[in-house]
Amino acid sequence: MTPHDQMVFIVDDDVRIREALGELLESHGMRAVAFGSAGDYVLADKPDVPACLILDVELPDINGLDLQKQIAEGDHPPIVFITGHGDIPSSVRAIKHGAVDFLTKPFSDADLMVAIRAAIAQDRERRSERAEVTVLRQRYQELTQREREVLPLVVSGLLNKQAAAELGISEVTLQIHRRNVMQKMAAASLADLVRMAERLEIPISHSRRTGGNGV
Repeated sequence: MTPHDQMVFIVDDDVRIREALGELLESHGMRAVAFGSAGDYVLADKPDVPACLILDVELPDINGLDLQKQIAEGDHPPIVFITGHGDIPSSVRAIKHGAVDFLTKPFSDADLMVAIRAAIAQDRERRSERAEVTVLRQRYQELTQREREVLPLVVSGLLNKQAAAELGISEVTLQIHRRNVMQKMAAASLADLVRMAERLEIPISHSRRTGGNGV
């Protein structure tokens, strides 16, 4: 991990806090960009790298908790809240909606760095998962219509002869389609294919389901 493959965004209306946090992060080899308002942060161009958002609760244009709610559906980095006016309801709300931590000023540098590193690690993992799903979707798009019909039947646990009967095709033809699905999806095993189907949220057929796996 290098300073160039991660970023920390700071949103706080106190210039002294922004400067202090910037110096702290620089001392730990991390890049940081600071903003005095939520609006400035939202409008800014952001590099496509794992990141963390250090967000003050009390801002001049919007409450930090309200900003968290507004950007929840978008692609934003994990949030570490900082505030000089912490209370239990606010902290509960923040954590419930996905914040990594809720720190009350004055907080220790060590506690903040632990939270920041946890947030960046979380964002890195989330990005990796999104990239994996993108690859799986590309593979899925390469399947023929018949292979897309075969896939949910196979991962549901149906025997080959049962899946073939569902589609009105021969068992041999079903086996050919199944082999093509495994190859195109780059699945090492049936369990691997099941995991892929779950990641892609492919509806699983439950008709005539059995506990066995066709071979």
